[in-house]
Amino acid sequence: MRFKTQALVRVLLVGCFIATSLRAIDHDVAMAQGRKAVVITRIFTGQDGLAHAEDIELNLNARGATDMLKATGAEFSVRPPTAGANPRNTAATDPGAPGWHTGPARQFVITLSGNSEVEVSGGVHVAAGPGHINLIEDTTGKGHITRNFGPDDRIALTIPLAEGVVIEGVRKPRTR
Repeated sequence: MRFKTQALVRVLLVGCFIATSLRAIDHDVAMAQGRKAVVITRIFTGQDGLAHAEDIELNLNARGATDMLKATGAEFSVRPPTAGANPRNTAATDPGAPGWHTGPARQFVITLSGNSEVEVSGGVHVAAGPGHINLIEDTTGKGHITRNFGPDDRIALTIPLAEGVVIEGVRKPRTR
């Protein structure tokens, strides 16, 4: 009788272990399928010498992270509102207007607080609020215009990338 009781306890323990393991596996699968995508906006110089924008949904590994990207530094900055900037203005800026500039280096610019936009060719306006990540790659050509919207300053984190860093993911062009 004692042998049957011990065997029954072992079977129950193994059964509980298997049920718990299967439940954890199902939970992990559900979590992987339900992860929020990490999307960045790439600002780059096209063949026409003008700045364009595309969104990149980054490739993530099983842990929900990208491969480690090499950077050359990091800079925090406080950027005051741009005089006369209006977030409701979606018109294309005259190509001869002042304010067009290229990025100083290939870099991430992450908005920590405040709001801004980057305007590229064709009047495409890319809004950037807290948490938005821009990958600035238009280091040549006409460039882009950056506008910071008030009333508060915009705080940004700039991270220049090391030479040869590849950003992998699904790309989708931004249009008006």
